[in-house]
Amino acid sequence: MGNSVLQKSPEEVKKMKEYYSKFLIDKLPPGSVFAAKTPSCAITAYKSGKVLFQGKDGETEAARWGTALMPSAKKAAAPTPGSHLPKNIGEISIIGSDEVGTGDYFGPITVVAAYVRRQDIPVLKELGVQDSKNLKDDKIIEIAKQLVTFLPHSLLTLHNEKYNQMQMKGMSQGKMKALLHNQAIHHVLEKIAPEKPEAILIDEFAKEQIYYAHLKGQKKIIRENVLFSTKAEGIHLGVAAASMIARYAFVRHFENLSKRAGFTIPKGAGAAVDKAAARLILDKGIGVLPEFVKLHFANTEKAKKIARV
Repeated sequence: MGNSVLQKSPEEVKKMKEYYSKFLIDKLPPGSVFAAKTPSCAITAYKSGKVLFQGKDGETEAARWGTALMPSAKKAAAPTPGSHLPKNIGEISIIGSDEVGTGDYFGPITVVAAYVRRQDIPVLKELGVQDSKNLKDDKIIEIAKQLVTFLPHSLLTLHNEKYNQMQMKGMSQGKMKALLHNQAIHHVLEKIAPEKPEAILIDEFAKEQIYYAHLKGQKKIIRENVLFSTKAEGIHLGVAAASMIARYAFVRHFENLSKRAGFTIPKGAGAAVDKAAARLILDKGIGVLPEFVKLHFANTEKAKKIARV
């Protein structure tokens, strides 16, 4: 699957719109001038003059109109001070890996690894991929829905029932995350084989030696070209894309939990979730908690106290 971005003048964009007139679609992404869908390629032209070609023949179709943009070294995000990351980390092809939900009392942990090639970087920039902490959920969902259509990725979800079983057997959350990241990265490597990324970047939740200690005894441990960094979402768009897809999945799981609960479940681990858990106990009984929450969080005892059980 090929994806390309061209920079075009208003006149050229007008010609392109006329050329693809029989393939035009009505639903336009925010900030776009026109969108078209051929049998093997989706074309979206933006007010900025950038034109995205996505799909099986994306690169071939873009070549019809000129040379694709490549990521700019000057604009590449700088590595965190003191890190061992290569200076050009923001512009190379990588598998980025990140997780969502570890600090939330309700809801699962979702881990995503996503492969972003050099030539995908301008596409991701135009779509608005960035550190998800800077965006609201509705915008993240809008972008993530597009990312999953063309980025090779692996999404793993650790639901609460399984999480609680593992935790009660003595497994730390850090070990669970390490296992999930390693597995997701392995899945993506299998999907893109024989192609290989120039690096693998994990949003650091544990130091490298601790991460690999968590994986001790696993049959397949990914070590080649694996890098770790805090705030990795701001270092490479591959990690930012992985985070967005993970957040998208996490939000969908939350919506399903709210339907099962019969009321809107809040995110986080503050006072609002204590009250929500107490309501859940009173409505459905304390026995349902393992399906909804991470039992070892302090919120459980607070909720019991509110519900007086």
